[in-house]
Amino acid sequence: MNSFRPNTSQAKHSHKANLIEQSLLSLLRPSHLCAILLLALLAVPAAQAQEVADTIRVRTRVVFMDALVKDKKTGIPISDLKPENFELFDDGKPRTISYFTREGQARKPLAMVIILDCREDGAGRFLKRPEILKAMTDELAKLPPGDEVGIMAMNIGEGEKRVWLTTFTNDRVQIAAALARVPQFVEKPDNVADEKDKQKTAQTAQQQSSGSISVSAGSETNKAEEKDAKPNETVQATPKSEDIVETETIKGKNGAVVTRTVMKDGSVNLKRVSSSGNVTIELNDVYDMAAAVRDATRTAEQDRPNSQATVVWVSDGIAPIFYEDRDATEKILIRSNAIFNSLTVDLRTLFKFLLPIGKPIAGWMGVSLYGSAKHLAQQSGGEAVRVNRTSDYGAGLAKIIGNLTARYSLGFALSQEEKDDGRMHELAVRVKALDAKGKQRKLEVSSRRGYFMPKSDTDQAAANQ
Repeated sequence: MNSFRPNTSQAKHSHKANLIEQSLLSLLRPSHLCAILLLALLAVPAAQAQEVADTIRVRTRVVFMDALVKDKKTGIPISDLKPENFELFDDGKPRTISYFTREGQARKPLAMVIILDCREDGAGRFLKRPEILKAMTDELAKLPPGDEVGIMAMNIGEGEKRVWLTTFTNDRVQIAAALARVPQFVEKPDNVADEKDKQKTAQTAQQQSSGSISVSAGSETNKAEEKDAKPNETVQATPKSEDIVETETIKGKNGAVVTRTVMKDGSVNLKRVSSSGNVTIELNDVYDMAAAVRDATRTAEQDRPNSQATVVWVSDGIAPIFYEDRDATEKILIRSNAIFNSLTVDLRTLFKFLLPIGKPIAGWMGVSLYGSAKHLAQQSGGEAVRVNRTSDYGAGLAKIIGNLTARYSLGFALSQEEKDDGRMHELAVRVKALDAKGKQRKLEVSSRRGYFMPKSDTDQAAANQ
C-alpha cells in the first residue's frame, strides 16, 4: 500500500509564496500605499538637492573673448571659419580653445553708449545738421529689440560740460528725440546748465555708490602710495574735501604720475607730475575722454550687467589726454570687457595745418593730442571708422554695429592652480584659412588685447570682506 508523503521543499516554497502574497496585499492597502507614495515623494527632492549641491561645487573659470575676422582687402566679415582655424595665445603661450561659437550665434544684447563730441569747431559742426542726425537715427532704428542705446553729449560750450541725453533704451522715439536735441548743445551751449543741475544729484549718487572716494594728491599718505604704485595702478584713499567724489592716482610706465580728482558736478581736475618730480601740467574743471569712457562703462556695468557694453565715440579725433590716463582707460575697457569704437569726422583745415606742430609739443608734455580713439578701438577689439559725406554717417554706424554682431566667441578654461595675480594678461588671436584655390586667405582680426584673470570663489569672498 502506497502512502503519500508530502514534498518538504515544495511545501516550504508554497509557504514562502503565500507569505510574499500576503505581504504584497498588505502593502497594497490604501493606508500603506499612501505611506509608500509619501516616502517616495520625500525622497525625490532629497536626491535632486544632492545632485544640485554636487553641481554647485564644481567651479570652472573661463576666459571668453570675441573676435571679428574680416577679409583684409574688402573688409567684409568672414563667417565660415571653424575652431581649427583659430589659435589663441595668452602672454605668448598657446591656449586650448574649449568654447567656440560662430559669428553672431547666441550673442549678448548690446548696451551701446554713443558719445557725441559737440565742440563746434570739431564734430559739432556736423552733428548739428538734421540730415546727419536723421541718418544716425534711421540706422539705430534697425537694431533688434534686445539691443539698447544710451546717448551722451560732451564738450558743450566753454565749460566743456557733459550730459546724458538718454540712458539705455530701445524706444526708437526716445532715441530720435535725444538726437534731435543735439543742435541746441552746439549752437546754444549755455542751455545745458539747467540740465546739468537736474542730473547733478543723480550723478553724485552714482559715483559714490560705485566705490572709491579718496584724498587729493597733496597728502603725505597719498604721496607714499604714489611712490609704491605699480605702473597704471589706481591708488584710492579717503576724502579730504566735501567737493571731491573720488581721486585716482595713476603711475605710468615711465614713472610719471597722473592724479584725477573727480568733483561732485562731474568735472575733473588733472595733475601730471613727471618722473623727476616736476609738475608738467595741471588742468582744472575738464570733461575729458577718460571721464566720458569711465562714465559710460560704469553705467553699462551697473545698469546692463548681462549685455555687451560698447562705446561709439563720435569726434574729429582731437581728444587731449595724458598717455598714462589713456593707458588706464584702456585697462578699464578691457577689465569691463567693453568694446570701444570711433566714428571720426574731418578735421578743420586750420587744425590739419597745426596738428603736425602741436603733436610733438603735446607729446613733450605727456599728452596724446590726436589718435587716442583709434588706439582704444584697436586695444579693445573695436572699429575705427572715418566719415566724410553726409551718407557716410549712417553707413559708418551700420558698419560698427554690423561688426559688433558678426563675431566669433572663443573661450579657454583656467586651471585651479592659476590664481588671480592682479595684472593684465596679453591676448593674441591668429587665424589661418585657405581660399578656394588652396592659398592662404589674407585676413584681419580684431579682438581685445588682454584680460584680467577672474578670481576664484574663495578669493572673491576674501576680497569682499
